[in-house]
Amino acid sequence: MRRQLAAVAAAFAALVLGAGTASAAGAPGWAETGTVYTGTLGGGQGLASRADGSLLHRGLASIPLDLRIKGWNHIGDPDIARGHVFDAYQGADTATSKMFAVTTPAGKRYEYVHQLNPGEKVNNSFAAVSPDGQWLVSGEWGDQNRLQVFPAPLLNPATPPTGGALPEAGQITLDRPVRDIQGCDFVTETRLVCASDDASGTLFPEVRPLLQVDLEHGLDGQPVTGSVTSLFALPQRSVCTDGTFEAEGVDYDAADGTLRAEVIPPGVCAVTTAVYEYRQVTD
Repeated sequence: MRRQLAAVAAAFAALVLGAGTASAAGAPGWAETGTVYTGTLGGGQGLASRADGSLLHRGLASIPLDLRIKGWNHIGDPDIARGHVFDAYQGADTATSKMFAVTTPAGKRYEYVHQLNPGEKVNNSFAAVSPDGQWLVSGEWGDQNRLQVFPAPLLNPATPPTGGALPEAGQITLDRPVRDIQGCDFVTETRLVCASDDASGTLFPEVRPLLQVDLEHGLDGQPVTGSVTSLFALPQRSVCTDGTFEAEGVDYDAADGTLRAEVIPPGVCAVTTAVYEYRQVTD
């Protein structure tokens, strides 16, 4: 009996010590280090870290009036590269294009419009720029076996310097399907982390998992394969329990190694978005 109790106690201790950490094969784990909050209307769609350590937030209130008038009624999870802010926009369900807006460090905004390819969904959930600043990764809603790759507007010389058309440059073919990706960000040239709002538990054991995508090589405009691993379930903690949580944007701050992921709580608590913070740990 004592041996059984000791085994149970050891298992429980391991479970407690392991709470808040997770790792994929060959990768460091992530330990939750804190939680901050932001208003959902102005920050519930995504976030990106600036060079000075502050955070850029995006929400429905972030859409400029002139872009709303043009029909761009949804903004996704942003990214910042070389001081340029990259925003992902989409329009109505009947739209035939999606748009990326790039704002320079001087505050000048340029619009790059991508005409939908056959079979491409209208969704434009996020913008993630590769560490070399040359490629822009985005994704669609629902069940997907790919992420889309575009030349990074302004930063890639293949793009027009003052806005214009943005054709697709290739794809990341995933080795297993993903669902409802809300945001991705690069951790290294060959690794992304992505927030999934999938609550089914059918594709991965975790509900609303944070996923890791490992590329066979860095992006170069050619097709590439990505290996998908589920790291851990994003937290679903709130005093409000009546309703549905929603995973949103994700950001990795390469300067200090902080990973952040957003989750909107249910019910009346949805006015405030939780931003969970993580740091890499080694065993």
